[in-house]
Amino acid sequence: MSDLGAGFGYLAKGQRWAVRHGRWLGIGLLPGLLTLVVYAGALIGLGYGADDLVAWATPFADDWTSPWQGLLRTGLTALVFVLGLFLAVITFTAVTLLVGQPFYDSLSEEVDRSEGGEVPESGLPLWRDLWVSARDSVRILLRVALYGIILFACGFIPVVGQTVVPALGFCVSGYFLAQELTGVALQRRGFELKARLALLRRRRLLVLGFGVPLTLAFLVPFVAVFLMPGAVAGATLLVRDLVGPADPPAPAAGPGAATAAGGPAA
Repeated sequence: MSDLGAGFGYLAKGQRWAVRHGRWLGIGLLPGLLTLVVYAGALIGLGYGADDLVAWATPFADDWTSPWQGLLRTGLTALVFVLGLFLAVITFTAVTLLVGQPFYDSLSEEVDRSEGGEVPESGLPLWRDLWVSARDSVRILLRVALYGIILFACGFIPVVGQTVVPALGFCVSGYFLAQELTGVALQRRGFELKARLALLRRRRLLVLGFGVPLTLAFLVPFVAVFLMPGAVAGATLLVRDLVGPADPPAPAAGPGAATAAGGPAA
């Protein structure tokens, strides 16, 4: 259980690192601000249109008497908005990381440099890094969508759907959010998605301790933007703990993977 506390510790250390390095904090804010504008508009539209969407999807309840019609549609409207927030938290990170790939790669390298030791580099051209990042993000988001559908369906279960399901939703969000963030440092180290997921599964509680508090913080408007630089820094620190010198080289991610894995020394 100490891994839960250790995961939160990496999140706090990452935020402290970003505050101490004001230049990198400023650079890391730019992609998040751009993405926030787009997502804010989408969530506002969902907030205004969720009730109409639910009414369209439940024509069988048109003739129901009060209060049953109101209870059903109000509950479903809340679930639709919660699902929208769930997807927004996950996809916000993926989109922000993709938009800010060059910025966050450089920030992650600076964290490695400031902590001492070798500073891995992917050795890939920018377009290749962007392609790998986008491809892996889509794969992760497909997994998130599957869990989201399952949790949405379970939301109809009385009591459980209003208590256990939201808690599981935050855990799922936190786990996949941590996968996205650690991907910046792991991709530089030559880890393909399959190897990255296997590595994180070894320390699930550590990953949850990092990702779940961040997910809860991301629900507060504007907070996600200001926490992103520190989140990337903290994820890099977490990766430095996970990838020890005894770990075998990761599967090649393409040209230059030997460089990313540290070459023969790895």
